[in-house]
Amino acid sequence: MHHFLKTGRFLLGRTYHNHKVSTHSSPVMKMMRAVCVDEPGGPEKMQIRDVPRPEPGPGEVLVRVHATALNRADLLQRRGLYPPPPGESEILGLEVSGTVESVGPGVKGTFSSSQRVMALLCGGGYAEFVSVPEQLLMSTPNNLSLSEAAAVPEAWLTAFQLLHFVARVQEGEVVLVHAGASGVGSAAVQLVRHLGAVPLVTAGTPEKLALAKTLGAAHGFNYREDDFAEGVKQFTRGRGADVILDCVGGSCWEQNVSCLAVDGRWVLYGTLGGGAVQGDLLKRLLSKRGQLLCSLLRSRSLQYKAQLVTSFSSRVLPHFSGSPVLLRPVIDRQFSLEQVSEAHQLMEANGNMGKIILNVISDHLQA
Repeated sequence: MHHFLKTGRFLLGRTYHNHKVSTHSSPVMKMMRAVCVDEPGGPEKMQIRDVPRPEPGPGEVLVRVHATALNRADLLQRRGLYPPPPGESEILGLEVSGTVESVGPGVKGTFSSSQRVMALLCGGGYAEFVSVPEQLLMSTPNNLSLSEAAAVPEAWLTAFQLLHFVARVQEGEVVLVHAGASGVGSAAVQLVRHLGAVPLVTAGTPEKLALAKTLGAAHGFNYREDDFAEGVKQFTRGRGADVILDCVGGSCWEQNVSCLAVDGRWVLYGTLGGGAVQGDLLKRLLSKRGQLLCSLLRSRSLQYKAQLVTSFSSRVLPHFSGSPVLLRPVIDRQFSLEQVSEAHQLMEANGNMGKIILNVISDHLQA
């Protein structure tokens, strides 16, 4: 784990869909710091500014943000390539940890002031406050700091969704996880082991493969140097992987189909290696009786996400703080939001192993 740094904020665009501002409850508009992007582009386009603080709407909880974490979607959105779902906040940040500040009308849960929480978002995390539907809040495990907790919601809920809701992984199955040292990958490796299945990984450096193995990967393949399809077939004695979790897409489709087991499930949730395919994909997939399953989390309905959070909270969250601790978030480095450009540069260079944390809380807010 690398050095610990300090604070900052972030905002995309000029609308604040999910940052509702009260114009009559107080004569003075409350403000907060956020990281702003005036026009799409590189990391240098992000600037910290004061913007109106959101007000929690019906069924929402206002969270004072302690930390957020980077996701690939943030980089794409910053470049203008991945807009938020209609009606959602244009501020970057898909997950936060923090404390309850206040609750909106109609909130059914018993949320107390200053309660430690973490949340899945459609946007809004790169700021000092964010309003969250109460169904998407989770209690922070006692043994995790708020900075550590920021590494959990997006990566772990994504991995849990792919394994449980989409692929329906069964005990004893072999699961190939691409980008095994990424945030989602490092979570998936642990969850596959937790399910009693066998995780295999691909990664681009020996260090990333070593990390994945410490998390429970049975074997790893350096995709820059090795034919991972042949490696998977050798490991499984020709049977292949029952499930492939793929965030790469086009550049490795042939190897994926080659090492997919008969009746296997290929789960596509990203296209970092391109979205175009040339060749006999359908014929080869058909010969394996393979299933190609595609999934995104951000655009899912609130009801779906609420079910996901409920299932994750009961089946997985207790194992972050049990005895012994079976699951842990992997954090590469922590930055302040004033250093958000540096953090984005690190992720764009594929230099991180695990999550990159942005600490939002500042000294004047801790008082």
